[in-house]
Amino acid sequence: MTAGGGQPPLWSYWVVLPATVLVWAALAAGLDTALLPTPGAVLTTLGAEAVNGELWRHLSATLARVAVAFALAMLLGTVIGSALGRSARLNALFDPLLVVLLNLPALVTIILMYVWFGLVEVAALLAVIINKVPNVAVTVREGARSLDVKLEQMARAYRFTRWQWLREVWLPQMFPYLMAATRGGLALIWKIVLVVELLGRSSGVGFKLHMAFQVFDVATILAYSLAFIAVVQVIELAILQPLERRASRWRRSEVAHA
Repeated sequence: MTAGGGQPPLWSYWVVLPATVLVWAALAAGLDTALLPTPGAVLTTLGAEAVNGELWRHLSATLARVAVAFALAMLLGTVIGSALGRSARLNALFDPLLVVLLNLPALVTIILMYVWFGLVEVAALLAVIINKVPNVAVTVREGARSLDVKLEQMARAYRFTRWQWLREVWLPQMFPYLMAATRGGLALIWKIVLVVELLGRSSGVGFKLHMAFQVFDVATILAYSLAFIAVVQVIELAILQPLERRASRWRRSEVAHA
């Protein structure tokens, strides 16, 4: 048994999920209904969709929308958040609007974009970006407020170029906040993109879920959900967690030298 603050054993991470799958399999076998397919049936459906190419087509469409919307939302949110964090006047002017956008339901934004611009790709991307930019801006604003004034003065004294200032002063201090915005941003964008596709696109995982829902094809719904979850987990383990460890490396260095 580990102490309250100790590291749990590795096997403890592989108990609940397999148990859940076993319960699912038992319930599906007992009920014997198409509304709750067995894990094997879902995997068979997933394999069939992968072989006929539908899975890759819809997954790639969703990932492309996520990538474009995420990149633009991060860029705009970082610029806006930095400006608000460094200027009290700008923050006073735009903070009420930021609060309104933060509380605007994503569904309302999606519907308005489709009504105003039609069922086109630009409207879909705008809906996602508008919902994400305020979250990035708020997080980055807090980081900009915490920038070390002494480091700014040092950069001016040594006549840092704009690039040097960004690389040596701004980015190291802002990196944890940018990572927080990144993690929160992806978690939000995944969900919004699926709703956008469900309501008004003819490709993507959200579209495929909508088509399966219309005929109560639960096996397809679960198959695409599992594929989507798998992609998200790969991005989490291969990209986000390594970046997060890098973002917190300076804290571990401080503790080691304390």
